[in-house]
Amino acid sequence: MPGENLSRDEAHERASLLSVDGYEVALDLRSAVGESTEAVRTFRSVTTIRFRRTGEADATFVDLVAPSVTSVTLNGRALDPAAVFDGARIALDGLADENVLVVDAQCAYSRTGEGMHRFVDPEDGEVYLYTQYEPADARRVYADFEQPDLKAPYRFEVTAPDGWTVWSNGAGEQGADGVWRFAETAPISTYITCVVAGPYHYVTDTYRRGDVEIPLGAMCRKGLAKHFDADDVFLVTKQGFDFFHDNFDFPYPFGKYDQAFVPEYNLGAMENPGMVTFTEEYIYRGKVTRAAYERRANTILHEMAHMWFGDLVTMVWWDDLWLKESFADFMGSFSLAEATRFTDSWVTFANNRKAWAYRADQLPSTHPVTADIRDLEDAKLNFDGITYAKGASVLKQLVAYVGRDAFLEGARRYFKRHAYGNTRLADLLTVLEETSGRDMKAWSKSWLQTSGVNVLAPEVTYDAEGRITELAVLQEGDELRPHRIAVGLYRLTDGELVRYARTETDVAGTRTVVDALAGSERPDLILVNDDDLTYCKVRFDEGSLDTLRGHLGAITDPLARALCWSALWNLTRDGLMPARDFVAAVLAFAGRETDIGVLQMVHAWARTAVTHYAAPSWREEGGRRLAEGGLSELRAAEPGSEHQLTWARFFAATATTDADLQLLEGLLAGTARIDGLDVDQELRWALLSPLAEAGRADEARIGEELARDDTASGKRHQVRLLAARPSAAVKAQAWAQVVESDTLSNALVGATIAGFAQPSQRELIAPYAEKYFAVIERIWAERSIQIGMDVVRGLFPAYQDRPETLAATDAWLAEHADAAPALRRLVLESRDDLARALRAQECDALED
Repeated sequence: MPGENLSRDEAHERASLLSVDGYEVALDLRSAVGESTEAVRTFRSVTTIRFRRTGEADATFVDLVAPSVTSVTLNGRALDPAAVFDGARIALDGLADENVLVVDAQCAYSRTGEGMHRFVDPEDGEVYLYTQYEPADARRVYADFEQPDLKAPYRFEVTAPDGWTVWSNGAGEQGADGVWRFAETAPISTYITCVVAGPYHYVTDTYRRGDVEIPLGAMCRKGLAKHFDADDVFLVTKQGFDFFHDNFDFPYPFGKYDQAFVPEYNLGAMENPGMVTFTEEYIYRGKVTRAAYERRANTILHEMAHMWFGDLVTMVWWDDLWLKESFADFMGSFSLAEATRFTDSWVTFANNRKAWAYRADQLPSTHPVTADIRDLEDAKLNFDGITYAKGASVLKQLVAYVGRDAFLEGARRYFKRHAYGNTRLADLLTVLEETSGRDMKAWSKSWLQTSGVNVLAPEVTYDAEGRITELAVLQEGDELRPHRIAVGLYRLTDGELVRYARTETDVAGTRTVVDALAGSERPDLILVNDDDLTYCKVRFDEGSLDTLRGHLGAITDPLARALCWSALWNLTRDGLMPARDFVAAVLAFAGRETDIGVLQMVHAWARTAVTHYAAPSWREEGGRRLAEGGLSELRAAEPGSEHQLTWARFFAATATTDADLQLLEGLLAGTARIDGLDVDQELRWALLSPLAEAGRADEARIGEELARDDTASGKRHQVRLLAARPSAAVKAQAWAQVVESDTLSNALVGATIAGFAQPSQRELIAPYAEKYFAVIERIWAERSIQIGMDVVRGLFPAYQDRPETLAATDAWLAEHADAAPALRRLVLESRDDLARALRAQECDALED
């Protein structure tokens, strides 16, 4: 990615020099179909930018990443492309007060999900296109000023192959000349412009509310049309518009609302106004659980929240990325709980989203929610658990701190005051101070401008009659913060752990006494941060921990139970609870877990506990126990239920013994069955995966499965399973396809990496640890940011969990102090995960 970076200082300087009046972008995409003799398949892009000089300088640059530029014309003056274009920027000088720039270029179709991505459907040969830009890949499709604070209106026109339909941010239609022309947008940033083109299956509906009428559309590949439940997508969409119109008092400002589910997508979704894009993994080809539909609904609402937080009002620079992502993450769960059938979404938030935040906030790369983003590479890496999930958790704490009404009124003023503009942190704090009367600067300093997660733990004493004499909340952490929390007291009654007392209090400093609970009867469980009001790691007193070891499954409240699972997992990750104790809790209580999303998360944690945190001497035994427990729960689950499906997937993921693998083979062949278990195509791939990993499914057998499912999804599964086979030759081939070649698409790179590294093949892939450190700097320099991230993260030798690997990582970091900061960050994060695993293994080994 040489020459493609852009620094904050450069962006600031350019913003002080000019303002943009508008873009006209003409794309000719007819080259997307048919054979191509080009080394790199390209399309014609002609961009006209009208901009004004507002500063003193008479020179600047425009961004463009393209194989070639045909012509550059500034105010009627032809510039020599060979002299002004360096592959990433076009230098401009002699600026007038008002300027018209025309750039005619050949831009490249993408295989990496960045820019104009081109996908050929293996099922029917159809070609599909879509764009993805955040943070700065619009410049791969048209010439622009690629920074969020230079907003402008856009007019797109697209020439496409015959029979195609084209969509963009504004409403469009095809003219008599065959060209698709789209209405001018409101002023928006470059990274949220969008074009989708191809023979997509398209469904329409309309949202109506009073005088508001919004045309709705939803689309996917033709091959997925039979699986596409557009009615549910539209239902959640309409519920979301109801919620946001009720609470934001600012009508949706971008006209139509299309939602495209597209192939080989790097993200979950992207909030392009009027043209939201989603991964097509949200179209379910087989039976899935309620948690999958909740996840999709959350994403739909997250992206809709962005129409206001991010699109209408946008951050000046990526330092304040949280201004859109934290709010959208919070609003996704908030609206989900209040406007849809997923009323328990805060349980999912506490158990799933916060786990992402807790991990990110304990890495050496942790940063404040308002981050220091020096350049675009920094920005790309900051779409992380802090910017999203911690930021959303902090906003949940803010609502508890200032009150719901003050928070929403602050949002309403924020939209009206800054519509179609750009903001910084101070702009948000100003309106919140107005509506709440609170000192938001002090709150912001503690919560938004510092990093790290606090630990809250109870300290309790009792009198001779067993009543609480004093209950205090102890706070640990580098930065002690104000917390608004609830403390709950639970006791065992008729085999159930039920809350019998609760109070809210403000925690400050190292020790806060909770006077309201003095005199309460002795509890079996004390839960600080009950109801999950704040962002913290929870610890337990010894009595409460003993209760959880014996009765975690008896907690009747699903949110309280989820918080306890999360707390036990944090103890395990921190090396304070042996991994085998966590596994024991899973085997004892996961079968009683009613929330399917929590169960799936607990399953993932259990596998991680055995794979990474268990002592090597106990690892095999731990895996065997998980598989035994999984099979037992699978057989006991209600036939046809989502719990049965979840336990089937868990059993397949943990199966290693000959008997277990024979059962999987029987389920695939139809010679074995479990009442009610529908072995559909997606489940077939899950059952086949451990067989490939164990060497019991060869290339021919995997090919037979692909013949049953010769689709884009089937191809990804096939590639992953081929790379998972336990053969030195297979691993060498997979390594070469990812590291030595750049021909695979982003989706197939990901599938190959996922198959390459298997926990049961530690010895087989051990030689690649040294090779990894030898190639990553070259990979980072030569590949796109997205592929570089995938390779550096995915091929780190995490399964070589020995002190020698830690030493090799430290040696690379010491010898490459001048490597790209973003690359060093990725290696540092992987190093921290490895060091954490070794500490946890030491804790678990004490139980041997």
